Amino acid sequence: MNRRNKTILVIDDEKSMQECLEIIFNKEGYSVLSAGNGSEGLRLFENNQVDLIIQDLKMPGLSGTDLLRAIRERDESVPVIVITAYSTWDTAVEAMRLGAYGYIKKPFENDNIKSVVERAIESRNLVQSGLEEDFKNIIGNHAGMSKLFDMIRRIAPTDATVLLNGESGTGKELIARALHRGSLRADQRFVTINCGAFPDTLLESELFGHVKGAFTGSAGDKRGMLEVADKGTFFLDEVGEMSPQMQVKFLRALENQEFKPVGGTTTKKVDVRFITATNRDLTEMVDKGIFREDLYYRLNVIPLTLPPLRERMEDVPLLAGHFLAKYAAKMKKPATRLAPEALEVLKNCDWPGNVRELENIIQRAVALCDGEVIEKEHLVVLGTHKLPVTEQVRSVLGPEGIDLEKELETLERKYISEALALCNGHLSNAAKLLKMTFRSIRYRVKKLGLDRKTYSMSSN
Repeated sequence: MNRRNKTILVIDDEKSMQECLEIIFNKEGYSVLSAGNGSEGLRLFENNQVDLIIQDLKMPGLSGTDLLRAIRERDESVPVIVITAYSTWDTAVEAMRLGAYGYIKKPFENDNIKSVVERAIESRNLVQSGLEEDFKNIIGNHAGMSKLFDMIRRIAPTDATVLLNGESGTGKELIARALHRGSLRADQRFVTINCGAFPDTLLESELFGHVKGAFTGSAGDKRGMLEVADKGTFFLDEVGEMSPQMQVKFLRALENQEFKPVGGTTTKKVDVRFITATNRDLTEMVDKGIFREDLYYRLNVIPLTLPPLRERMEDVPLLAGHFLAKYAAKMKKPATRLAPEALEVLKNCDWPGNVRELENIIQRAVALCDGEVIEKEHLVVLGTHKLPVTEQVRSVLGPEGIDLEKELETLERKYISEALALCNGHLSNAAKLLKMTFRSIRYRVKKLGLDRKTYSMSSN
């Protein structure tokens, strides 16, 4: 990707944040435009060719959400990354529902925002080439997902065999399709078979095809899906369900890219890229002698592991907002947000069904909801989940609710002020007291407008 042809627009009311992002992305080779408020940012966007926008959510004048709406009305393809100092689940859901590509809390790690920006711009390149469908649905800021995105970019153009490991519902087929979309075979077929869906006799026929008379009911020749996938990508899901007998036959096809149809005598050659997936521990199956070791090593050329949703809970509101927008548009429903009690249910679920379960829950909730707000009763959580929010917390909120971001800012100001007072304005010591990094406390002190001189005559 030629970054020198790419322009990033930064919209943030903090000059220091503008300068920070300019330094980061100028070093990466991008051109950077900056604006100090939403109106100025919108003007720059309208008058320049912009490839990506990084915008704050809380700004004076035109609000961050109104700015995002205005950008989306003008161009649905440009990726927008929202950054904010006061991250809450409801704002994350809203940003993603409005079409943000990502949502990052300040202060952020430089490597994290660089990774998200690179993915977003690559995603737009795919939008422009018509190959974006499988990439735009892979959502997440979790470190495990960032590593996964990086690996997809690096290995997609190769023909290396990939083994996807992960629990059911983590999105293994979505990753397989993304690998195909990013490969040199993207204009060829992507063919998939689930090994768990067929008994041995049918699986062999599905894979390799059969000739007329090979077995009772085979009235004519049938092409196998491996032959159908010639020149493309062949995705074999739940490979751990394959019997030892089928493992032997598949190993030959994998090693030599050749096979014989059931009942046939002629060997057929193919040219395919293999991607396989499993929700089982294949190493344990090898140790028990129920999965061939030689096949395992042939499949495990490049292993990729998809983290379960319970290990990346910070991605739940991003996914929820994405699915809310998707199904509200699909069903032509007015649902635009989740009530606090509904968000609490999502926060406390341990997601045994992973992303698939979350998607199903949001889809069902949109279908059941006739208004703009999805309430707790619209969420049918089928999996096990932790205890819901207590009556005590509900009584604290009250029927009219609270301004959570304002409350959090007040609380943050109180604790940082007390820490500075105890440490005579010494930032490093105050950071240790609050279990924060020096960079984080310095950022928050500036954001809150606190003057260390009021706590001590000296400063660090």
